[in-house]
Amino acid sequence: MKLLAVSDVELPFLWSSQLKERFQDIDRVISCGDLSSEYLAYISDALNAPLYYVFGNHQGPLPFDEERVRKIPQGINLDQQCVVDETGLIIAGVQGSLRYNYGHYQNTQFQMWLKVLALVPTLLNNKLKYGRYLDVFVSHAPAWQLLDARDWAHRGSKAFRWLIETFEPMLHIFGHIHIYRQDAKFQMNVKHATVMNACGFRELEIIPPRKGYAYPRSGMLRLVRKGF
Repeated sequence: MKLLAVSDVELPFLWSSQLKERFQDIDRVISCGDLSSEYLAYISDALNAPLYYVFGNHQGPLPFDEERVRKIPQGINLDQQCVVDETGLIIAGVQGSLRYNYGHYQNTQFQMWLKVLALVPTLLNNKLKYGRYLDVFVSHAPAWQLLDARDWAHRGSKAFRWLIETFEPMLHIFGHIHIYRQDAKFQMNVKHATVMNACGFRELEIIPPRKGYAYPRSGMLRLVRKGF
């Protein structure tokens, strides 16, 4: 399965009529926030791939038509939701950033904890039903001290860090932290999880685990291409 993760920066070449040629066989589009509905609709439509998304902290001022996104060909807002697709991939999300100026989709650390804890019953049920809790965790904000920044606006969520360490998804993909240099660090490993900043785009290849698949899940996730 191939995933195209996008976040924060709308890249002109992704608006291109050659998008399908450049990104062949994309099965899922994942948006980590701060992108317009027009941009996401074009990508999802052109690739004929379902869209999973969360909102970013700048989503309020951006033009975003949720009704349109839900139809292209399938758009699902992952905020506090856990979805199991037809391949067996388990994906969940939480939107927004840490609060810094009372803008749109901003939360305190406590509010982020409430969002994460709301997912826990479903994750525990996943473990009983599928043999694992979660494969992909999608957020706009980073996790605490995992590729986050120290300024007030770009701190990570402590609840996300706990979720990653406790429920061990294969991938945590996020946005919010803009990348300006090609040599900037954008991914790291924590336990069995790959933590990755999706600023711009990331093309990933992932093998959905079989029911009851045991850890570690090495070799089941590969970065194909990246762009800022």
